[in-house]
Amino acid sequence: MVDWLPTAEVRAVAPVLDRYSQSVLLGEVWKRPDLSSRDRSLVTVSALIARNHLSDLSYHIFWALDNGITPAELSEMVTHLAFYAGWADALASVPTIKKVFDHRGIGREQLPPVEAEPLPQDAAAEARRAEEVERNFGATAPGVVQYTTQLVFGDLWLRPGLAPRDRSVVTVAALLATGHVEQIPFHLERALDAGLTEAEAAEVLTHLAFYVGWPNVFAALPVVKEVLAVRAG
Repeated sequence: MVDWLPTAEVRAVAPVLDRYSQSVLLGEVWKRPDLSSRDRSLVTVSALIARNHLSDLSYHIFWALDNGITPAELSEMVTHLAFYAGWADALASVPTIKKVFDHRGIGREQLPPVEAEPLPQDAAAEARRAEEVERNFGATAPGVVQYTTQLVFGDLWLRPGLAPRDRSVVTVAALLATGHVEQIPFHLERALDAGLTEAEAAEVLTHLAFYVGWPNVFAALPVVKEVLAVRAG
């Protein structure tokens, strides 16, 4: 694994930050039991790409591979994040990831096929989603509505290279990282329906506080609390 930003450099500028990084972030947070190391890598890489924070990305791509995320899954994450963080941020991450792939000897044969048999879709749930979006925004932005239904939910979300739970977690992490809390309830519901536990959801928030900042996490807390309260009845 490559080194993170050298400790000596951090210590020379912000010795307290170095202490927090080593003792709290790496020494405690990454070892907390309610979220696997793989999931921590999943949300960290998603947040870094979504925020275009590339200085630490190489380190975390190496770590993600070591934590069990496959090259195919990383490839699907980049594609997915193009839709939820923007094409430019997804493309900006490619050179860094390519260097890691080259270092590890990862070739095209380990990446997902361009054409793949789609996962099954809950037709009734998708029809309700599409109808609501059409009713609310069809007259305002018909192109957005068209591509949302045909491309995003009719193609991207059905690609088998990333499990539905993980795809939802990547989306929630990107939304939280970029401050788009209004979209979190829908995608958090999908994540919970796909197998994310409430304890894991809570730990995603704790973990991301260190990577996207406390204000972004506190902005998301009320909407997450509401989702969990509604599900509890």
